[in-house]
Amino acid sequence: MSRSFGKDAGYTVGLFFLPWVFASMLSYGQARYWGPSYVDPSFAQRGYLQPATTSSRTASSTRSLAATRDQVHPAAAPKAGRERNSGALRGVVAGMTSYVAATAFGGPEALSVLNETLGEPGPGEVRLRVHAVGTNLVDSKVYSGAYGRDVARLPLRIGYEAAGTVTAVGPEAVGPAGPISVGDEVIVFRAPGAYAEELLVPAGAVLPKPATLDWNQAAGLMLTGVTATHALAATAVGAGDTVLIHGGAGGVGIMAIQLAAGRGATVVATASPANHALLAELGAIPVAYGPGLADRVRAAAPGGVDAALDLVGTDEALDVSLELVADRDRIATIAGFSRGFGAGIKVLGVAPGADNGAAIRDAARLELVRLTEAGALTVHVQQTFPLAEAAAAHRLLMDGHGAGKVILVP
Repeated sequence: MSRSFGKDAGYTVGLFFLPWVFASMLSYGQARYWGPSYVDPSFAQRGYLQPATTSSRTASSTRSLAATRDQVHPAAAPKAGRERNSGALRGVVAGMTSYVAATAFGGPEALSVLNETLGEPGPGEVRLRVHAVGTNLVDSKVYSGAYGRDVARLPLRIGYEAAGTVTAVGPEAVGPAGPISVGDEVIVFRAPGAYAEELLVPAGAVLPKPATLDWNQAAGLMLTGVTATHALAATAVGAGDTVLIHGGAGGVGIMAIQLAAGRGATVVATASPANHALLAELGAIPVAYGPGLADRVRAAAPGGVDAALDLVGTDEALDVSLELVADRDRIATIAGFSRGFGAGIKVLGVAPGADNGAAIRDAARLELVRLTEAGALTVHVQQTFPLAEAAAAHRLLMDGHGAGKVILVP
């Protein structure tokens, strides 16, 4: 397997996530909720983020809590902030909150910690104190330069999922699960610019935090969970099926194994031997990728394979899937775009001709909460980093050898 594909974690999954997440922000009306900035809706046509500009939610806002009928939690009171210092946090800046952004294009060294003053929520908005942030490989794609290097776009906020406590709500703040109140423990997704100490988000992005998950796990539930749900739905995986999952130790793979097993399917999943024990614990039959993969899968599933999910985009994953699965409608890829279209299999994402699965993903959010509450789904956290060490977290993501989610803790 090529080193560039990140082994278990599936490096090229980021290529799938980026356009879909951007498009989904528009579908939920979240393009302007980028902390104190907004994303120009025209990015959907041009494929990249637009320059950030100051919004009415920053320090210049003069709307009072009484005027907006907001509720305010004690945690929302002005607190010590932080100043930018080469990616490390230091100092005290009263009333400020910190966030991570890319101040240049390139690798993780482009990330810096910046400050902002976050205003109060307006109608249909929620402010929260962030306790944990989920990182995804797509986050690094935003500033890598792969989608252009227009310096007018800098600084670029990053991140899409987080978990925290609601500190203020505007009027009519109703989320997918119902009215939102101060003090609620929540997950926010999709939440552009989630690498932050505090966030202002639309109520439509706010979901209840399952009591069965700690903060770190909760922050890593949604993006991989909705992607795995979409892939299984697209291939109609159900009871009695045998499904082959390529990249079983990655974030999406770990979710897909649990969800498929929960549907009554037999799961065969690829990973390096170091991660086989984890896959078996999740309910899969682990097999090592590399030469001879097809024969190892046949031995693990003597009754045959009914469906396959390519979560890594390697030639091996696609070749073995095509060899073992008779019905090409039951093979899906989230990373092997060009070959996928040519082979006539399901290509998932927002590329022209691909299945974006918007309705499936939308419905999946509350279902993921329900499954975790019922103890049928969990999130495996590989490692945590302080928010100020986002660059180190991204280097670990890019290495691609670990299993599970990498989390930032503000």
